[in-house]
Amino acid sequence: MSDRFASHAPSLTGPASAGFVIVPDDGLGISEITRALYIGIGGDLTVEMASGQILTFASVQDGSLLPLRVSRVLTSGTTAENIIGLI
Repeated sequence: MSDRFASHAPSLTGPASAGFVIVPDDGLGISEITRALYIGIGGDLTVEMASGQILTFASVQDGSLLPLRVSRVLTSGTTAENIIGLI
């Protein structure tokens, strides 16, 4: 398959090229800091940002795409489900 953008360097303003399922965990961080999160089933979302700051996003809607660089999604305070980290 042809990829006309293969020679372009990835950037934070460009589209994601990969993703992974995130299981919230208070102890473990995720495998790679994200460029965005996709929230399949909405609810509250508590994350540790790349800076180390802990934030809670209340009432995130189903199907939301949040441009967040996070290192962890915490179980405590998170009711959202089907979370995908985009990189």
